[in-house]
Amino acid sequence: MQGIAVPAESVRPTEFFARTRRHFQLEKATTWAGLGGQDVVELKKSDVLGGLTIRFKGSLVITLPSGTAATTARWPYDLIRQVRFTANGASNLINVSGLKLKVREFQVRADLNDRGVSNTVGGVAKTQGTLAKASESWGVGSASTLSAGTYDVDLEWFVPVAEDQVDLSGAIFCATSSTDLTLTIDWEQASNLFALTGGATAVINTGVVEVHSTKYAIPIGADGQIVIPDLSLFHSIIQSRHTAISNAENEIRLVGQGAGKSLLRVTYQLWNGANPGAPLAMNKTNFSKQSWRYAGNETPDEYQDGQVMRLVNERFYNSDIAAVWGFGAHEFAAENAFRDAVDMGTTSELRLVVGIQSGVTLTNPGLEYVQETIFQAGAGA
Repeated sequence: MQGIAVPAESVRPTEFFARTRRHFQLEKATTWAGLGGQDVVELKKSDVLGGLTIRFKGSLVITLPSGTAATTARWPYDLIRQVRFTANGASNLINVSGLKLKVREFQVRADLNDRGVSNTVGGVAKTQGTLAKASESWGVGSASTLSAGTYDVDLEWFVPVAEDQVDLSGAIFCATSSTDLTLTIDWEQASNLFALTGGATAVINTGVVEVHSTKYAIPIGADGQIVIPDLSLFHSIIQSRHTAISNAENEIRLVGQGAGKSLLRVTYQLWNGANPGAPLAMNKTNFSKQSWRYAGNETPDEYQDGQVMRLVNERFYNSDIAAVWGFGAHEFAAENAFRDAVDMGTTSELRLVVGIQSGVTLTNPGLEYVQETIFQAGAGA
């Protein structure tokens, strides 16, 4: 049970779900470590942990005594360069950037959508596909030229410790002194968020970070024993980057295969251009066939081009994740995870296949992709 000793007779999922109650609690509020800095949060040892919400509040001050200022395509959600969550000795359960966390929330909650929430991207107002909530504030647009002034910034990211907040697969038992839960937030460097010339400056002031937890109370059963759900699984979201990209069909081998592991989805973007670059829109102009393979040449799913993948993904997620941020995804869990999840123990040589159209000019390309898995506690991360 995830390295934690719990009496076997206490594992009674049906009774747990009948008796438990969800709690939303503040774990820590702290002064922001700053661009390029790091905030580390040790979580309180209570209840069963389902997820964490990171909130950032601050003000962005742009000064233009001379020169120009603009945001890159990393603004605003890749303000978090990397989130890492470790539990009970299992390292890298979650290791992912802020933007990838945002798209994942829309992927698993089709009732959540960004339609009608206006934000500026590339100097143009966008009302679909930004992954923004109306309650958030970007302060300034993404990949946009900036004017001098002070802008309020209020951003939120959800860290899914459990794969699902209903069945709690992958949730963590916290109510013991032997539990060790750590959330580490690495913040992006200024040079990857802002493009400045002359004497222009971009400074984030009065930054505050809040980490809230979504936990579930551990009830006492009719026999006097504590009652918990099945906590034999871990949930993992790991981001990687592949730079050997060409105008052809690119095969990227997915790492971490093993018995007892199931692949729920693979999500990816192709960043292109001078560092930090920008994601290419997932459409027919940029992308040819998109697929995944295993063994010699087994190809279960194949999308004719990027536009077909875009259409299918929007139907799954109720958000056009391809247009603004250029996401594509192979989805195995949205409608029936038990049927469609990929067994990583029996599908040898699992590969992501990304076709790039010949007319695309590639400059410093990097494919950023995320594997989301669920696995038995003894299978390793």
